[in-house]
Amino acid sequence: MANTVQARKRARQAVKQRAHNMSQRSTLRTAIKKVRKAIEAGDKPAAQAVFNASQSVIDSIADKGIVHKNLAARQKSRLSAAIKAL
Repeated sequence: MANTVQARKRARQAVKQRAHNMSQRSTLRTAIKKVRKAIEAGDKPAAQAVFNASQSVIDSIADKGIVHKNLAARQKSRLSAAIKAL
C-alpha cells in the first residue's frame, strides 16, 4: 500500500490509466473482429472498406503505445493478406 502522498496519487492515476488503456485495447480488438467478420462473409469490397477504416484505429492505438507497433503491423499484414486471398 502506498504510504506517501505522491505514491497515493500515482496509484490513483495508475488505476485511471489502466482503465483507459483497457478501453483502447478493446476498441482495437473490436476493429480487428469487424474485419475478420467481413472476410468470413466473403464480400471483398466490404472487407476492404472495413479494413481501411480499421487501419487508422490500429495505427492510432499503436502510436499511443498501448500495443507494440510490431503487433499492429502484424495484425494489419495478416488482415490484408486474408482480404487478398478472397
